[in-house]
Amino acid sequence: MHISELHWIEPVTAMRSLADRPYLTFLDSAAKHESLGRYSYVACDPFSTFIVVNGQASCNGEALGGDPWCALRNLLARYPQGHHPGIPPFQGGAAGFFAYDMNRTLERLPPPALPGLGLPQSIVHFYDVVLAFDHSVDRLWVVSTGWPEQDPAHRNERARRRADELVALLACPKSLQTNSGNEVSGWHSNFSRERYIAEVRRVIDLILAGDIFQANIAQRFSASLLASFDPLAFYCRLRSLNPAPFAALLLYGKLTIASSSPERFLRLDGRQVETRPIKGTIARSADPTEDQRRAAFLRSSDKDRAENTMIVDLLRNDLSRVCTAHSVEVPMLCDLESYASVHHLVSVVTGVLAANQDAVTLLQACFPGGSITGAPKVRSMEIITEIERIAREIYCGAIGFIGFSGRMDTNVAIRTVTINDGLAVFHAGGGITALSEPHAEYEETLAKAQRIFEAFHTEPAIVS
Repeated sequence: MHISELHWIEPVTAMRSLADRPYLTFLDSAAKHESLGRYSYVACDPFSTFIVVNGQASCNGEALGGDPWCALRNLLARYPQGHHPGIPPFQGGAAGFFAYDMNRTLERLPPPALPGLGLPQSIVHFYDVVLAFDHSVDRLWVVSTGWPEQDPAHRNERARRRADELVALLACPKSLQTNSGNEVSGWHSNFSRERYIAEVRRVIDLILAGDIFQANIAQRFSASLLASFDPLAFYCRLRSLNPAPFAALLLYGKLTIASSSPERFLRLDGRQVETRPIKGTIARSADPTEDQRRAAFLRSSDKDRAENTMIVDLLRNDLSRVCTAHSVEVPMLCDLESYASVHHLVSVVTGVLAANQDAVTLLQACFPGGSITGAPKVRSMEIITEIERIAREIYCGAIGFIGFSGRMDTNVAIRTVTINDGLAVFHAGGGITALSEPHAEYEETLAKAQRIFEAFHTEPAIVS
């Protein structure tokens, strides 16, 4: 392995320098925070690509057969690597996305009535070289593993050569287009206001009948893009308007995924596991006094605290499947976190991963995140499929990395836009409980979508 420190540049500048390289992944702590938003990563030019389509995994076009999760675990095992302390934890490895629809590789679930964009269930690239940024000290490293070379001497030579190649590319940042061509109008939702409110009432009836405790229902917004639309300029505007600690940009050929997620799904640091479910949301106000009042209301809301606590219990159960006995704890319950357009209630659930488990089995045990399904999870996912009708795809899946060293960090892919073949798609939803007020739930979805609409130069009210 070759590790060298470089002169500090902002991660977004490095990303722009590499934006034309194949299959760029930018894991972006756009909202810097000592613990949540400390690290960012840029990687491109992967040496291998893992894809899941209709439950079937392949690597570089070769079918792998069997369980896709097991196939991914076996691929990662080909590249064993120790962890180097003192630098950011992603030191080469697999990065990309696991779409929400990977849930059908884990449970028997009905297919959605409509296929959506027809995207793979997962695309994960294997990167031998990573730019790793530590925002807390403004330090930057290039980490080059030398994989997939197996011979140690050849691996060392490749590691140095690949690091030098990547550093040379940083000298030429790509200039951004002007906003011209990125204005988008004509947004459509798969729900009318009336139908969304009616479906919320239906979910409440299911809860009162004892079928479920909670379900997350989302509406899907879509719009056509001009041929001149620039995804890179769009993402830079989105991260400026809605900075988030678990943001990401994936430039995968014709497919772009732009995420400004505030929610961590799973982090594995050594054997230490952390998940940070968000449940409970209220729109912010430009008036400081009113904004404080809204924050206080959310803190004391019985409905929102119940919504959050239910998902904490679900995640405790999920983690207990792969963590050592009695190690799962809740060090933070229903704390307030504030973002550009909303306040959230956030909890933290931790555990110690059992010795016979790894990052992939942890992800498999908890996927998809309970905060965006409901409880019980399987029944909630059945109801989501029936009500929403169209595949969620990237939305409510996970974006992040699984390192060759076994470390992992992933987000919950909310506040996330998919751009493909001239179409932009994103979702906004919320958890429905027995205490939900249907009209307020609809307004909550628009509050969550507000900054994404603004990034498209669209007023949130322009939705049909």
